[in-house]
Amino acid sequence: MNLSRFIVVASVLATVLGAEAPAQPAPASAPVPAPAPAAKPPPGRNPLAFAAHVAATVNDEVISTYDLQQRMLLLIVTSGVQPTEQNAPQLQREALRGMIDERLQLQEIRKIQTKQKMKIEPTDKEVDEELTDLARSNNLRYDQLAQQLANAGVSINTLRDQIRAQVAWRRYMGGRFGSSIRIGDDQIKASLTRINAAAAKPQFLVSEIFLDAQRVGGADVALNGAKQLLEQLQNGAPFPAVARQFSSASSAQQGGDEGWLVSGEIAPPLQAALDGLNPGQLSQPIETPEGVYILLLRDRRAGSSSTMVNLKQALAPLADNATPDQVAAATARLNALASKFKGCDDLEAQAEKLGGLKAGETGEVDVKDLAPAFRDAVVPLKPGQLTAPIQTRQGLHLVAVCSKRQGGLHEPSHSEIENRLYSEELSMLAKRFLRDLHNSATIEAR
Repeated sequence: MNLSRFIVVASVLATVLGAEAPAQPAPASAPVPAPAPAAKPPPGRNPLAFAAHVAATVNDEVISTYDLQQRMLLLIVTSGVQPTEQNAPQLQREALRGMIDERLQLQEIRKIQTKQKMKIEPTDKEVDEELTDLARSNNLRYDQLAQQLANAGVSINTLRDQIRAQVAWRRYMGGRFGSSIRIGDDQIKASLTRINAAAAKPQFLVSEIFLDAQRVGGADVALNGAKQLLEQLQNGAPFPAVARQFSSASSAQQGGDEGWLVSGEIAPPLQAALDGLNPGQLSQPIETPEGVYILLLRDRRAGSSSTMVNLKQALAPLADNATPDQVAAATARLNALASKFKGCDDLEAQAEKLGGLKAGETGEVDVKDLAPAFRDAVVPLKPGQLTAPIQTRQGLHLVAVCSKRQGGLHEPSHSEIENRLYSEELSMLAKRFLRDLHNSATIEAR
């Protein structure tokens, strides 16, 4: 949430808001100053003005026009988008879609709570703690956050309702689907293989905003909305805040951050747009069969041609004037070690059992920095394989390749890959479940 823009946005809102409504009470645990009175609007039509009526019903639960207006204001102050005659319908649609989603989510959760006599929805205290953490992340106290919102005409309860629904849905989806998601070692290995193979290709650090055509009401609506958002971004609206509020992509929670994408593994329309951008530039709206994208190219880098290896070796020391029999004996010891080799983890232990060998780890190095004899022996090997004995002035070396990857790329850990794959799977299941709730619900927008 970009709270540093609140006062600036509030001054803009004062010129376009015309409808006044009674303030909603703040929670007893966190007293909130009364909202500042709204300034009188200038002559002319107010793009965000509402009368106090029913905006929509979701399974007979009412969303009032006041609640919708409050959510629109929250959307504006948290995204940095400036309200105009042109984008007011889009703001209204996005705010209403979010509120409908939350009503469906909470209705389902409360039904499960009643049926199974379990608690999923957060308590008022837990919501307060979430808001306190949010305020702290912006160097504010809870009461200061509430006052900043009040200065923009937004009741703190509007944000409380949004936070309550988000926390409850996250808990419910984790409980409903979390235990059924299994991320296997084969998936993690395949992902790591793709990451390492991608290191040699050009890469793009990308943020995205995706307007789902089906969700927003069609391809034309998505394209028009993307054009309006692009104009706001070009006028200074912060990309992460806009992505969090408007994007339908799974990256929305991360402010649209897609991380490093690899050339050749990006959808052709998006690849073509990225190829024509310089770091810091925004793309024009990109139409796809599913919807419309806006991309921000944050950085790009050429693929790395280096290969990083982590090695362990066992050395059978030999003097410069070692006899053929001594060389043969050293070779026999290393061959015996190779026959017992099961992986890098037990190399030192096996070498110690055989005696007469020194074993240790070289650490991760670039293959090109190895001595020629070692480089030539290591290049064709895969992790878990051994070289033949290599003779140097120090003696005979037996080298094990413990890991191998392309340089120039952070190699995520096993747990990082597992967590990412888990989050992607859970997000997909949650999206499908919400779509099913929509399909079975009775929703009337007025």
